Amino acid sequence: GDLNVVDHTVCPSVDFRKKVTANTQDTMHTLNMTATAIPPTLSPANSSRKDHLLTAITTISPPVDRRASVAHRRARSLMDATDSSLEPLCSSFIDNANAPIFGVDTEGRVNVWNQDTAKIIGYSPAEVMGKHFVKEYITEDNQASVGMVFDRAFQGEGTSSYELSIMTKAGARIEILLSTTSQRNSEGDIVGAMAIGQDITERVAFEREYIRLIDTANAPIIGVDAEGIVNIWNQCAMQMVGYSTEQVIGQDFVREFITDDFKTAVKNVLDKALHGKETANFEFPLITIEGDRIDVLLNATTRRDEYGNIIGVVGIGQDNTERLAKVRESIKLIDNVNAPIFGVDIRGRVNMWNQCAIRLFGFSREEIFNHFLVQEFITDDYKIALQAVFDKAFRGEETENFVFPLITKGGARIEMLLNATPRRDEQENIIGVIGIGQDITSRLAQEKEFTKLIDSANAPIFGVDTQGFVNVWNQCAMQLVGYSTEEVMGKNFVKEFISDEYKIAVQLVFDQALEGRETANFEFRLTTKAG
Repeated sequence: GDLNVVDHTVCPSVDFRKKVTANTQDTMHTLNMTATAIPPTLSPANSSRKDHLLTAITTISPPVDRRASVAHRRARSLMDATDSSLEPLCSSFIDNANAPIFGVDTEGRVNVWNQDTAKIIGYSPAEVMGKHFVKEYITEDNQASVGMVFDRAFQGEGTSSYELSIMTKAGARIEILLSTTSQRNSEGDIVGAMAIGQDITERVAFEREYIRLIDTANAPIIGVDAEGIVNIWNQCAMQMVGYSTEQVIGQDFVREFITDDFKTAVKNVLDKALHGKETANFEFPLITIEGDRIDVLLNATTRRDEYGNIIGVVGIGQDNTERLAKVRESIKLIDNVNAPIFGVDIRGRVNMWNQCAIRLFGFSREEIFNHFLVQEFITDDYKIALQAVFDKAFRGEETENFVFPLITKGGARIEMLLNATPRRDEQENIIGVIGIGQDITSRLAQEKEFTKLIDSANAPIFGVDTQGFVNVWNQCAMQLVGYSTEEVMGKNFVKEFISDEYKIAVQLVFDQALEGRETANFEFRLTTKAG
């Protein structure tokens, strides 16, 4: 029947054999291997020690595949459970592994070549055995570095996760992620090197396409590692800032390229991203190679490896210099205009307060910014009305010529005529209200004085609006005709108070006045309250 490898190769201790058997089965299962019988040539009767077979299984690099990663740990556990005199489990253990495994002697000639290696590269074991691996199958640009990897293995030093390119029999170039270790004989002498790999051709092609897209993107893209060292710098970033890739890669991004006043803020954004908290629309300046300042709007995104571990930050930016210049110019115009202009955010807190507002009301920006305008600076009798104006603006509705009072720092009351407009961001979202005002305190005082003069004049004075409705009715008119102000206001003057024979004539005089033609010394009859 089939030969039990562990029973025939491991020391007689039953417990020890059970431990090795369990680890071996777990490893074979995880690697998707087929456990076949040991060929007679490897039976204990004529065994030659091939410790490198087991050694190869325990040097799987931390791979992309989670199953292979588990296999790596279990295989290492198997190696730890055995002693240096352990015979090979079987050649099929290597030959049927679901990963390319090959070995070379100390002269670099192939002496192990499993089925997966043959399938990937296209050469059968018979075609490669005894051939010089590096010279025959490695691309010229990789021959020196691969030779050094094997040389280290010949000195007893293993290499993990080394990428190399191999030419297939069909002439295609494939990418392999490789780990190497030393081959040793039964006396522990190094007799060659073993390598186990993964075909990462598709992943490398994807990475290259990803890199190409980043490099040619029409936006500056910058990346840093977990230490804040630049490792991505695309062409747009190069054109915008002036530094070449060679000049920035490996440099500390914050220390070398951020102005002192923003170093702490930018460092905080990167640190947040390194803890998984991303930041959108962060504004900061970059210093160009000529020393100019460029304003950048940045989205900082956490960068992770294939296992989900955070390995750095990628920032996709936008040159915001021109837009900010326009914004600053607008702010300058607003700040210097000869009218009080203020703004509130969506919660009603002051976030804009121009120079005219400062002069008029006496409050500096520091004193009023982030304070609630309605609750803190508006008289109680106007709080509800002004809040209603703001609420309309938050819904997108403008308000014109709204009159309300503001209390100055000195306690004086100033009458304001206000136009309230919704304030929007770049995406047209409403983010607050802008109020453009006019101080009408003096005008209102004059109007009140004018009204007083009219009301106390020693002659009947009345007025109508464009529809002919009474809107002025002084004390003398009230005494003369007998109707109080409350009784006539809003009434049609001609219809209600003019006798029938004068209705047409009086209406004609009013119509002419409404067209700008005045009439002097016109006589007509008024009907008194007494009749």
